[in-house]
Amino acid sequence: MAGHSQFKNIMHRKGAQDAKRARAFAKLIREITVAARQGLPDPAANPRLRAAVHAARAANMPRDTVERAIRRGGSQGGPGEDYQEVRYEGYGPGGVAVIVEALTDNRNRTAGDLRAIFAKNGGALGETNSVAFQFERLGVIRYPASMASADAMLEAAIEAGAADVDSGPDEHEVRTSPEDLFAVRDSLEARFGPAGSARLEWRPTTTVSLGEEQAAAVIKLLDALEEHDDVQQVHANYEVPEAVMQRLSSAA
Repeated sequence: MAGHSQFKNIMHRKGAQDAKRARAFAKLIREITVAARQGLPDPAANPRLRAAVHAARAANMPRDTVERAIRRGGSQGGPGEDYQEVRYEGYGPGGVAVIVEALTDNRNRTAGDLRAIFAKNGGALGETNSVAFQFERLGVIRYPASMASADAMLEAAIEAGAADVDSGPDEHEVRTSPEDLFAVRDSLEARFGPAGSARLEWRPTTTVSLGEEQAAAVIKLLDALEEHDDVQQVHANYEVPEAVMQRLSSAA
């Protein structure tokens, strides 16, 4: 029985990993399709599409899957493929502000689903702009620390027009204004090669410090939101003390 239980546990973990990978692929395919539809279906001439394709390759998505998504976006598309970019805002446990970015072909359905997720996890979906004032919109470009020294990355980023650079032991994070994101990325890629990622993000200007119970509740809410098929990115303005995060990690 022990061997059988171990096998079941392994299969359960594999199934969970496969499901997570499938969700990630579905979100990337949707982003590629929308990017190709809104601009040219050519990554070289469409900065957003190029970023989406790079993210797909970093996730080991098969090339033919990427190409099919581009072709779908370049065509007129069929029923149910008219995706809209929508931002939802709300509050989680402990008064944490949450921004959810989604691509949906049915705004009412997505809003209803997200409202239920917030309510089930101790939060509440709010009105547009109810929490956005607690964040700023930034372009964020990431490179592995091994790609360049901190000084070289700082110099190149300043020359490219970046606003700020934060270099740590694992990665360089280059921050730009939203309108400069792709120009700075292209300049850095000409010198260092493809970036690890380059995208727009919401960064909190103020944060809420959480204890163990509230942090666990917030993480549960964010995980549930990220699992929704229409959700592309989730941002929140919380911080967790290192000791609390270690206890949560060990409990998981």
